Amino acid sequence: MDRINLHDFDITDFMDVLADCKGNVYMVTPEGDRLNLKSTLCQLIGIARLLENGRVAHAVIECELPEDERKLFRFNLFGEKYSR
Repeated sequence: MDRINLHDFDITDFMDVLADCKGNVYMVTPEGDRLNLKSTLCQLIGIARLLENGRVAHAVIECELPEDERKLFRFNLFGEKYSR
């Protein structure tokens, strides 16, 4: 799995993109833990650790499916919620 580095993104928009992903999406913590963001509990833990004034400054993400990786890459690069 390739890693995507997301920078300065809105949590609400990120959660919308995440909900549209088909496979598992993982947040990799600085300690090397992998939190499955399809799990609500892991979402709360992972996002709470990274929040800064309603936005996330930086997160490392891994996707099982290439199509999900493309969605998150486009979200990071262009701010697009959904790839069409």
